[in-house]
Amino acid sequence: MRRRRPITVTVASLVAVLGTAAVGVRTLIARQAAIARRRIGKPLGEQALDADRVWRRKKHAGAPVELLLLGDSIAAGLGAGHRRDTLGARLAKGIARVEGRPVRLRTAAVVGSETSALARQLAAVPEPYRADVAVIVVGGNDVTHRIPASRAAGQLEQVVRDLRDRGIPVVVGTCPDLGTLRAIPQPLRALAARSSRQLAAAQAAAVHRAGGRVVALARAVGPVFAERPDEMFSVDRFHPSALGYRRTADALLPAVLAALEKHRVPANA
Repeated sequence: MRRRRPITVTVASLVAVLGTAAVGVRTLIARQAAIARRRIGKPLGEQALDADRVWRRKKHAGAPVELLLLGDSIAAGLGAGHRRDTLGARLAKGIARVEGRPVRLRTAAVVGSETSALARQLAAVPEPYRADVAVIVVGGNDVTHRIPASRAAGQLEQVVRDLRDRGIPVVVGTCPDLGTLRAIPQPLRALAARSSRQLAAAQAAAVHRAGGRVVALARAVGPVFAERPDEMFSVDRFHPSALGYRRTADALLPAVLAALEKHRVPANA
């Protein structure tokens, strides 16, 4: 009877096999990232429309509500065809409608920003300015640039704390679901979806610790973006369209109004 030769797997051989597989995965992901960049391109440029102004109706009177937006291209409104369709303008008009007061929008958000840029955006706001509420939307660029979720969440927490220390209520729209981006091929899209969920969870925990309010955009608007991409995304298939911004603003507005209600500023202040 022949004895079977034992099968031995050395640590070195296992590492070699796993290393080869990892290289293969990295190569595949790199190729797919290049495909996604070609598909998306930059048809919208890198400058969002300037929507900063006082938004009001004729019947609105009193001191304006001061609305500050921080974050990335979504917060800046890239992809909207008219300034009234940007996220900031949509929120300003929604606040004005409910509050019966004009709303002055100040957008400090910058297209392409990662979470690390929030502190600079806040520092660039003139010192005398004091917002009645701040809205932050950020995270997508952290995912695409592979920033660790813990690092990005920690940077977000510090900015929220800084705003809260100034007495400013904060609403954060957590990282959108990048799995809804059909311009990104599989399996890269699945990895992006998982990474965006991980970041959103870390963001939510950080914002709660810092005393801010959280709106989970992946849950609130992710399904409609996934089901109706032709309507929800702009021409680059990456940034929201006018309708996409309207849906996003509708998801954020209740939390913004609740924050204003809790920190009510007298209309004649």
